[in-house]
Amino acid sequence: MSDDVEREGWGPYPLILAGAAVAVGLVFLMDPRWGGFALGGVIMVGAALRFSGFGGPLAVRGRRADAIILGLGGFMLVLTSLLLYNQAAKALIESLFSR
Repeated sequence: MSDDVEREGWGPYPLILAGAAVAVGLVFLMDPRWGGFALGGVIMVGAALRFSGFGGPLAVRGRRADAIILGLGGFMLVLTSLLLYNQAAKALIESLFSR
């Protein structure tokens, strides 16, 4: 490798990995609802960092595609964790799929 090629370091990857580990710990030690919410939040932070140009091991595809996929995945985790114990919302979702 030549000296004029700039290599990108780890970037925000250790921060996201540590946050995900804490969130999974919350799932097992406290409550799945809060753990899922925290994990979704960490993934959305990763999406924001990837969209702003930071990459490291988070860079799998293009910047825009990574940000969209991570953002939607994090949002779905947050939404699912918020609806986990809401019986009215669960009944509404089940009625949509029971047809």
